[in-house]
Amino acid sequence: MIKNLTRIVAVGLALSVAACAATATPDLTPPPRKATDAKTQLESGKKF
Repeated sequence: MIKNLTRIVAVGLALSVAACAATATPDLTPPPRKATDAKTQLESGKKF
């Protein structure tokens, strides 16, 4: 009885670790900056 319970727990643990390892990492790159309009460029004095 104890052996069966140990096997079930071991299989469950192995499956949970495999499921966590299989997930892809999220894309953490920031989105591209918005283009500024001519008025904003003239007011700030910067060319973006």
